[in-house]
Formats: sequence, C-alpha cells, structure tokens
Amino acid sequence: MNVALTIAGSDSGGGAGIQADLKTFHQFGVFGTSVIAAITAQNTLGVTEWEAVRPALVKSQIDAVASDLRPAALKTGMLATAAIIRVVAAAIRDNHLERYVLDPVMIATSGDQLIEDDAVAAIRNELIPIADLVTPNADEASVIAGFPVRNEEDMHRAAEAIASLGAKAVLVKGGHVVSGDTTKVVDCLYDGSFTTFRHERITTRNTHGTGCTLSAAITASLANGSSLREAVQLATDFVHEAIATAPGLGSGNGPLNHFAGRAPTNSRTSA
Repeated sequence: MNVALTIAGSDSGGGAGIQADLKTFHQFGVFGTSVIAAITAQNTLGVTEWEAVRPALVKSQIDAVASDLRPAALKTGMLATAAIIRVVAAAIRDNHLERYVLDPVMIATSGDQLIEDDAVAAIRNELIPIADLVTPNADEASVIAGFPVRNEEDMHRAAEAIASLGAKAVLVKGGHVVSGDTTKVVDCLYDGSFTTFRHERITTRNTHGTGCTLSAAITASLANGSSLREAVQLATDFVHEAIATAPGLGSGNGPLNHFAGRAPTNSRTSA
C-alpha cells in the first residue's frame, strides 16, 4: 500500500484540513499519515479560534513519518505562521520528500483568515520554489500573483506568474470565478502548457473543504503513480461528485461527501 502525507491544520468539524485529507486518502486507497500544524475550533458556520503548533513539534512529526512511513507523495494545507512554513520547507528538503502538492490555504470557506499576515511572503519564498504543484483558488492566486483573478484569462496569467516563482506546475481553481459559460466551473493547470478541466457548476452551500479534498486527491493519485494531468483529472472528477452528493450536514457551509466514487488502484510501490 502506498503512503501519502498531509501537513495541515485540524478541523474540529471534520470537513476540511487533516480530517478531509485522511478521508480522501482512504477513498483513493492510500495509507494516510499526518502532521498537525494547527488546531482550529470550527464547524460549518465558521472558525471561532485557532492556534498554531510549535514549529519544533511540527518538524518532529515530519521527521518521524519520513524516517519510518516514507510517503510517496505529500501535501501541505494550513500552515498558519511564517515560522512553521520555514520549518516545513526545510524538513521537505532535508528528508528529500518528493511529489509535493502545495495548497496555499489562507482563508476558510466561511471567510475566516487562517494564516498570519507575514505567512504569505513565506509561502511565496519558501514553499512555492520547492513545490511540484501549487493549487490556489482565485482569491489565493490573486494574493500570490499580485493582481485580481476574475476570469479565465486572469487564471492563465496568474498560473504563469506563480510558476515563475519556481513551482513546477500550478492549478488555479475556478470555483470562485464566473465568466463566459456560467454553467461551468473551469480549473486551469499550467505545467509549461495549459490544460483546462471543465465541470458542471453546482449551486450549493456544501463546499466546505473543497480545496483540501482536491489537493489530497491529487496527492493520493500521485502516490499511486498517476501522471500529474491524470491526477488532476481524477481529483476534479472526485470533488465534483463529492459536492453533488454532499450529505447536507450543519447549518452553514456543509462538508462534501468523502464516500463519493472509488478511485482506481495503481501499481506504484511505496517509496
């Protein structure tokens, strides 16, 4: 069984963060390991409080996993502080971890800020240059690229701008972008050339954890030996179905259905 690692925050509501990542890993048939970088008090209505884990403890968690349950691919989500980001970047390099998916989590679906202000610069300078894939939504892409992302042309420009910071590939997610055909959601992958993934837009409040689930599904597929484009296709299809079949829990932005579908198995051996 292939191993995948998530380095992210804990969501007490179970719809995003570490919890969503591990559920997604399981659904894609990989063994999930985790490093908790922050603890949040949240539910579908929002985040009431969060606290970062000591950077040294974050590093110890990464080293412990890498030395015994070496992941074939990994992702990061909510890292909260510049100090944690620097520790994570160093640990990824020092442990020679590969197939790194960076989900630059900044704002929760509820609109609550999940990182300190100086952490944005650390993401840009420390994590993006070592990432195999960066998966910002339009708002995050706007912050990183330095200009508003409002349409598909902007998504292309932002992807190229973020790639110029050192990332091997960038997937700009279009769930927050409505232009052209308003019945479609467009996700743009740039890996030297552009690949566009289109799905029917679903009108729903149940989108909590969408970004976490997508990046986790990509990570799991990469751990299973998929190419990048195949991994993104599998992940976007999975998230679309998970949104379409969401259980409708909670009174706010509800979680996805992480039981959706069943990813194909793959023959990659564990790293």
